[in-house]
Amino acid sequence: MSEDIRITRRDFLKIAALGLGSLSMRVMRNPFILPDFPKAERLGRAANGTVEIKARPNPDSQTVGLLYEDGVLPWIREVVGEQPAYIFYNQKWVETPEGYIYSPYFQPVRFLPNEPVKDLPSASLGAGMWAEVTVPYVDVILETEPSSNSWVQIKSDEGLPIRLYYSQVFWVDQIKISESGDTLYRVNPNYYGGVDRLWADARAFRPITLDELAPISPEVENKRIQVDVVHQTLACFENDVEVYYCRISTGAKFDRDGNVVDSWSTPLGTHRVSRKFVSLQMSGGTTGAGYDIPGIGWVSIFATGGVAVHSTFWHNNYGDPMSHGCVNALPEDAKWIFRWTLPTVSYDPGMYDITLTGEASTQVSVVEG
Repeated sequence: MSEDIRITRRDFLKIAALGLGSLSMRVMRNPFILPDFPKAERLGRAANGTVEIKARPNPDSQTVGLLYEDGVLPWIREVVGEQPAYIFYNQKWVETPEGYIYSPYFQPVRFLPNEPVKDLPSASLGAGMWAEVTVPYVDVILETEPSSNSWVQIKSDEGLPIRLYYSQVFWVDQIKISESGDTLYRVNPNYYGGVDRLWADARAFRPITLDELAPISPEVENKRIQVDVVHQTLACFENDVEVYYCRISTGAKFDRDGNVVDSWSTPLGTHRVSRKFVSLQMSGGTTGAGYDIPGIGWVSIFATGGVAVHSTFWHNNYGDPMSHGCVNALPEDAKWIFRWTLPTVSYDPGMYDITLTGEASTQVSVVEG
């Protein structure tokens, strides 16, 4: 295992602050440079704290290493565990060159750097474009001091790097060239009124095209979604014919202490898609169980309190209840659902609210089995 995988993010920050070692000095000279990610078509990122690397796809097998949060390894293949892992229903493991990692903790990612654009198109709120992160992560630097009580302030206070992650979607509203000659994008984590502005290596972002928001089957009026909170599945129907199916994660049934939490459940019943956002910063909860997450892509809100189907990058545990009420989906699944459901959303401004227009929308039924 390479040395950079073995040190924690907090330790790395301490090293960089002291100016020790060639790696830390390189980062200090050019904070925008992308890390040297492993050379492989498919990669995985430790998405939730430190994960154990096992000799076999078995929770009782020998631990042969540790992968700290944001550590990246080649993803060889996904396999079923040799015996049940009772933490989650999910029984998938990922084989890496170092050993096996339990799939729920390992986000599937890729390293796909992009050629930066030179000019931004015009939009209703000024020049800008939607862009998706296509590298495991990219470090960013704040334009100003962090806003209070935000995800940025929390990271700053803890001495942790501020990072954006694979599959997150953001509005890019400025371009500049750094002193070292790198092209940088200014990222707005909340296109609809955010305060924190971030600068990052432009190569980490793929511009989203107009075609990617083109509606799927717009001529079909009788569309409905069924979310099954027992089987943790989502199905899309056109005239009662199933046209799409995926695994999801709905509202968690228990908190981290094992207590039943009814307030986190995904509301049962029949709903309608009411608002849609290409990207949204979502926050909620209380101290110790709160969250503030920017760049959530392909958001289709269907119930009171902002309950939505949306893309997820902070876990890979589809098939288990994980959320605070929303329907977590793989980025490609959330994007397909976003394009398929009514109402349709234009690239500019990238959102739609039927409460303002009265337009028809797609039905969402949340059922128990």
